[in-house]
Amino acid sequence: MQDYLKGLNPNQREAVTTTEGALMIVAGAGSGKTKVLTTRIAHLMAKGVDAFNILALTFTNKAAAEMKERIGHILGTGEARNLYIGTFHSVFARIMRGEAHRLGYPSSFTIYDTDDAKSVLKTVVQELNLDPQHYKPNACYNRISGAKNALVGPREYLNDYHIQQEDMRANRPMLGQIYAAYAQRCFKNGAMDFDDLLIKMYELLKNFPEALHKYQHKFKYILIDEYQDTNPAQYEIIKLLGAANENVCVVGDDAQSIYSFRGATIQNILQFQNDYDDVKVIKLEQNYRSTPNILNAANQIIKNNKGQIEKTLFTDQPTGENIKLVRTQSDNDEGKYVADAIMENKLRNHFSNKDFAILYRTNAQSRSFEESLRRAGIPYTIFGGISFYQRKEIKDYIAYLRLIVNPQDEEALKRIINYPIRGIGKTTVDKAILFANQNEISMWQVLESAAYYGFKSGTLQAIDEFVTMIKSFHSMLPTKNAYDIAFHVGKQTGFVKELFNDKSTEGVQRYENVQELLNSIKEFIETPISEESGEVGDKSLGTYLQQITLLTDSDQKDPNADTVKMMTIHASKGLEYPVVFVGGLEETLFPSGMSINTREELEEERRLFYVAVTRAKKRLFLTYANTRYKFGQLTQNEPSRFIEEIPQDLVDRSYAGGGLKNQSSGSGWGSGSAFDRMRKTTTPAQPQERTFVSAVAAGALKNQKEVAHTPSTNFVPSDPATLQEGMKVEHQKFGFGEVMKLEGSAHNPVATIKFDQNGEKKIMLNYAKLMIVQ
Repeated sequence: MQDYLKGLNPNQREAVTTTEGALMIVAGAGSGKTKVLTTRIAHLMAKGVDAFNILALTFTNKAAAEMKERIGHILGTGEARNLYIGTFHSVFARIMRGEAHRLGYPSSFTIYDTDDAKSVLKTVVQELNLDPQHYKPNACYNRISGAKNALVGPREYLNDYHIQQEDMRANRPMLGQIYAAYAQRCFKNGAMDFDDLLIKMYELLKNFPEALHKYQHKFKYILIDEYQDTNPAQYEIIKLLGAANENVCVVGDDAQSIYSFRGATIQNILQFQNDYDDVKVIKLEQNYRSTPNILNAANQIIKNNKGQIEKTLFTDQPTGENIKLVRTQSDNDEGKYVADAIMENKLRNHFSNKDFAILYRTNAQSRSFEESLRRAGIPYTIFGGISFYQRKEIKDYIAYLRLIVNPQDEEALKRIINYPIRGIGKTTVDKAILFANQNEISMWQVLESAAYYGFKSGTLQAIDEFVTMIKSFHSMLPTKNAYDIAFHVGKQTGFVKELFNDKSTEGVQRYENVQELLNSIKEFIETPISEESGEVGDKSLGTYLQQITLLTDSDQKDPNADTVKMMTIHASKGLEYPVVFVGGLEETLFPSGMSINTREELEEERRLFYVAVTRAKKRLFLTYANTRYKFGQLTQNEPSRFIEEIPQDLVDRSYAGGGLKNQSSGSGWGSGSAFDRMRKTTTPAQPQERTFVSAVAAGALKNQKEVAHTPSTNFVPSDPATLQEGMKVEHQKFGFGEVMKLEGSAHNPVATIKFDQNGEKKIMLNYAKLMIVQ
């Protein structure tokens, strides 16, 4: 065994060697928390603690796999295989496989992903004869997910006056009934959604004392990574599991609590010291990631939050460059600037593509960056796009595999019962669902007894052949591994052959995707240990399905690919890059206009900015645009208030586009400073007239100055809705002209006007002030 304590700083060493009692490790960004966690687990095992008695919970499979690998390197044994290390969902899914019978679920229960859950909700809304436009699956799913994460079941939901009042105000009074019907449908299908893995684990511990006793004494040492991201359900489960021994170690950073929209609550980490006796608090403040300039900016930003655990990050690294603050004229200019800056840094400083990350507040911002990178020929990867496992052909194939493992899975059954086409149409499916609901049995049970329910002879034969086929696949489960079954299914159903015969470009891609799926299953069965489940030698189809269902988007992308990484700031937490661009630093975009109504919301937005800043190791660029399209409208923007919170001596400012010279650091942020002048040259945020010079007119007006116009004394703007082609109009600035063309949408009409003295211009009528002359 190597000297695993060597190389730890004093605080890290104390955190590793403090093994008994409740411990809170406040780990600042880049302070080596993963190293501390893994070394602490190795230290426990070196002291004689059985690996089976250690539970370590993370938020990504990648983090869990990395921890297990590091522990294996430290100890030099295979004992790391016996650790319960994984995400909350994967560990609890593993436990529930053996305990599901207590709650009335089969051990082969299906785990519904988000799409599956929304599909069930869509069916429930239809069966309740509710307006699908009013009760959209996404809105229903988010509401139910929030309730589950707060440990509010269907009965409590329906009986809670305040919840019902909220639904009434949202004009969705039937959400409680939808929740109850959804929960019942999942139970009947032998399925749990992601949130159920938490709430059912809580119910198991709360309602079955023997199960609680079993796992309290099994998990004598509990470690939780990213504790600031836990929700009430996770908090209560940890409290129950840790009550017997109180050897609970939580690692987190309140300054990086950014997931309240998922149900996470910062109060869990802020109040941890009140939950256990004699809690020890150790702060990890030495940063090993970023330069002092970046860290000092981050420290000053987060100091503006009132609700926090005080700490100050520091580093021994060289000072580094100032932060680059860049103002551009438009969002397209912003994208072009970032692409050009990447090219320049690659040439001058020998960076690789993978050294760059572009972060933004919302996914919608990615367009301008993506287009600019494409034009520059820079390869990139977007985190948050369509997952491989969400493609139709992959979901179809996996639906077969899910049905084999759990025939009660109605969503999988409906998906593939007539794919490839086998003569079981929608009418037959609807009839089977109706019989199932009337008799309170599963759709599969109806199909097994199809003759009893009076299906037509031709349809009956097709159903019998389908049921027989699925049962034959199911009989392979005890003796065949996941790949053998999957390969057999693809061949026997005609699924792979149908894709192979489609020689269109899309068809070839779908066939290649299915081959890639089979490759992934082959890799799964040839890997000595399933890293996701931790179970040696378990190459069953059920284990494989559980592994891929619980994958997160970041788990499915190759972080080492030589591409520029693009993602939302939320998706970037836990990652680091030598060069980081943070785009869209504008009021109402970042901070979001929907998150500035309360101090709590604004402080979370500031924590999000803090996370963005601390992703950078060597260089940090902050960009914002004067104008940006939002919901089809061109808007004028003010710089984000967060920019003002960065000390002026840490920032170099410049303007990209429009021909203005670069501005270096000024004397301060106050009146007369460079920053203040920058803001004064930005058009105010109130609605202003947007003018676009057409491509034809642009050439003619290239060297022509606009002729000033004094409005008529009786100038009164006309209603834009009354404007017609051929009309003579007067514009306050451009003078008299003729309407040549009307285009655009009803909500955003645009007029092409040929002005007598200022040429042809395109005017957005929602903002224009025009008076009809004749």
